[in-house]
Amino acid sequence: MTTLIPGDEAPDFTATTDEGTFTLSEHRGEKVILYFYPAAMTPGCTTQACDFRDSLSSLTSAGYTVVGISSDSPEKLAEFRAKEGLNFTLVSDPDHSIQDAYGAWGNKSLYGRLVNGSIRSTVVVDEEGFVQLAQYNVKATGHVARLRRELEID
Repeated sequence: MTTLIPGDEAPDFTATTDEGTFTLSEHRGEKVILYFYPAAMTPGCTTQACDFRDSLSSLTSAGYTVVGISSDSPEKLAEFRAKEGLNFTLVSDPDHSIQDAYGAWGNKSLYGRLVNGSIRSTVVVDEEGFVQLAQYNVKATGHVARLRRELEID
C-alpha cells in the first residue's frame, strides 16, 4: 500500500454518489476533505460521519468541501444519508479503486485477524489539486476535532 504525503498530486477520479456523480478535478479552486471509512451505518463510521455533519458549517466557512468515500453501494449511502441527516457528498467505491489510489485500502487488523479492507483515512486536497494533509489509520471518535485543529479551523 502506497500512502500519499503533502505535496503529492491528488489522484483524480469520477465516481457514483448517492445523488449522481462526483469528479475531483471539477472542484479545482476548492479545498476538499476526502475521508475514507469502512462501512455506512456501523457504529464508528456513523460517529465519524455525524461529527463531519455537525462540523460542516465551520468547515465550509473555512472553504472546505467534505466528501465521504466507502465501498458501499449508492443505495446504502442514500439510506445512510437519510438516517443520519448527512449534508455532504457520499461516494461509492465498490471496487476500491479510489481507496487504492489514495492508500486507504490494504491490510489491517480486524478483531485480531489480518484482513484486506478500507483503512479509515483522511486526505485534504488543496485548491490546485495537491495533497495538503494525509492521515491514515485515524480513530473515528475525535478525528474531526483533531482535523479542525490541524487545519486551524475555529
